[in-house]
Order: sequence, then C-alpha cells, then structure tokens
Amino acid sequence: MTVPVLLSARLVPWLRAWRAGMTSLDDVVEAMTSEGMSGVEQIVVTEAEIGPGATLTEGFSRLSGVDTEDIRLVLAVPGDARGLPTAGPFAAAALTAGEAVVAGRNGLVPERRAHTSGSGSTWETVLWHHFELDAVPVPADLVSPGEADASLTQALRAATKVLSDLDVAAWNPELGRALAGARTDSGRQLPPGFDTRSRRLYARAVMLERVLRVADSDAMGGAVTAHEAAARLEALRGLAASCRTAIGAACHARLHCGDR
Repeated sequence: MTVPVLLSARLVPWLRAWRAGMTSLDDVVEAMTSEGMSGVEQIVVTEAEIGPGATLTEGFSRLSGVDTEDIRLVLAVPGDARGLPTAGPFAAAALTAGEAVVAGRNGLVPERRAHTSGSGSTWETVLWHHFELDAVPVPADLVSPGEADASLTQALRAATKVLSDLDVAAWNPELGRALAGARTDSGRQLPPGFDTRSRRLYARAVMLERVLRVADSDAMGGAVTAHEAAARLEALRGLAASCRTAIGAACHARLHCGDR
C-alpha cells in the first residue's frame, strides 16, 4: 500500500526557512514538487475567488509578510483539534484532511484528488485551499525536539512490546519490520536552518507516521479476538499521538544559520 506524505508537514519547515531568509520561494516550490510529488499538479484556491486557482509560487507568495514564528503545522484528529479555531470552514477542512498549515491569519489545507480518464489512465492533483482567518488560532503547546524524541522513543518501545505480546510478527511482519526500521534515518528532508537533532527526529517521525497509517487501514491488524484488536488499537493510538507531537516539534524547531 502506498501512503501519501503529509504535505503540510513538508510545507511548514520550508515556509519557515523561506521567511527566515535561509532559502528561496523557488526552493519551497521545488521541495513541494519533488520526492513523490513530481508531475502532480498543485494549485492554491481561495473559496471567495473565481477562476482556475493560483500556482504554488503565486499562492505561497501571499505569505511573504508572515513572520517565521507565526507559521505552524496542525495535525488535527477528532478529539485533538489543538491549534485550530473552535469552528468554521478552515477547522472543518483541517479535521477532514488531518493536516493543515496556519500562517498568521492564513490557513492552508491540502486536498488530494484522484482522476481517471476514459481510457483508464489515472493521475492525481492537489488543491491547496486557502482560508482567510478572522483571528490567529491559539497555538498548541510546543515541546522541544529533545523532549519529543524521548517521548517518541518511549511510546515506540511501549507499542512494540504490546505488539510483540500480540505476536505481531505472525500476522503483520511488514509492520513489525517498519517499526524496527523507524529507529534510524538520515534526516535529509528539512531545509537549511534545522539542526541535526531536528532532522533526525523529523525523518523518523514522518516515516513512522506513514507506517501507522498503513496499520490503521487494517482495522483488526491480524488480531483474532476483540480484546487483541482493542489492545492493538490502544497501543497504536498512543504512538500516533507521539508521532504527531514529534513532527510538530521538528517542524517548529529553532532555526540556526549555517545548519544544513
């Protein structure tokens, strides 16, 4: 199963580096159209506007006056909508997508659309829905990359033990291998300005989050009883929350000149 990347989690660090003067807007657009997104048309649309939408360069340039520290990632799920307005179209869209970008009083939510031609050819497009917010949402409390890394390690250890007790290798060896492989990564996905710890945390958490979405697509996960299924769900739910926190901590880490 191919699991798409979290586009908002890719965009936020590049937007922050751009607004900090450490990279260019062209670099932001290149980052969003590479590594699995090459050839995928992406446009920015605003509900109040009539027309075909704006290119990424045109759409993201609207954020040229936003301060680096006012650009935030929101990975909202039902029951945890921290960082979103209490109501409104942006909050609803972000919860549906499970991801969003807050940039001052601007909100961006990606929507993937799959298309099939009459001959059977398939392709994908991405609409970045742009919202003008009445006020800047109250940000979620942030943790440092170090704290997030320690919490993720603990959550991964706890989840792995539960899954091991459930004999995960017997019913889903791919998930077991992926969890083990989530311990290390080169961390080359972030733009200039992010330190080594943030890069490693980001790569590890993003990859693990994708693994968990694969697991989530299989409700029973090979568990043969309702008790086993419930135990598996609880273990993965806690790990998923730690992943979201870790991705956010890496994306919002302090930027440093000279770090690449």
